[in-house]
Amino acid sequence: MASETIPESWRPALEPVLAAPEARKLGGWLKAEESAGKQVYPPRGTRLAALALTPLDEVRCVILGQDPYHGPGQAHGLAFSVQAGVRVPPSLVNIYKELEADLGLPRASTGDLTPWARQGVLLLNNTLTVEAGLAGSHAGRGWDAITDACVAAAAAREGPTVFILWGSHAKKKASRVPVLGRSSHHLVLTSAHPSPLSAHNGFFGSRPFSQTNAFLEGAGRGAIDWRIM
Repeated sequence: MASETIPESWRPALEPVLAAPEARKLGGWLKAEESAGKQVYPPRGTRLAALALTPLDEVRCVILGQDPYHGPGQAHGLAFSVQAGVRVPPSLVNIYKELEADLGLPRASTGDLTPWARQGVLLLNNTLTVEAGLAGSHAGRGWDAITDACVAAAAAREGPTVFILWGSHAKKKASRVPVLGRSSHHLVLTSAHPSPLSAHNGFFGSRPFSQTNAFLEGAGRGAIDWRIM
């Protein structure tokens, strides 16, 4: 964790967690994995990109993913996003399909979701690293406590916020943060994951984008421009 800079707005929420033995153990384990020659994604210095691009006081919507893409050149610290020039992954293709059906927006040719992050959409994975080619390989290694703290901090704020939980992993995340369930001024949207394996089981037709904007506009927080140019 030493190679990652904690953005100023997130420090009060994260510093107690990062000082705990579990976080120190995670940092040591990651260092050992890389020293052993294993390729870890995303690269060092980008693993907290979601927090850097979306300050805590600007969060309007939280979209939870499982773990980073595990192919070369894909993960860059934002859930579901890939950098410009990288082929759009299947889950994001399905997100774009639902966006088109929901809001009539054309499907983007790029998978870089930075414009969403800069508008207050926290694109947070449950686990923030992965070994190349091995999906889920870093689950249970200590990231949960850190990302739980991020979600809890967003849920503890007074500003009405939307939490979009796609798939079983995201729903479990919510159950581990009780403040989400107690909150009466947030909107929680759940559905199947956009993966090709599950998108037809309730993700398609769930209309998360229009629901998010209707809620945010009603709460006086303004709509999100979901277009990716």
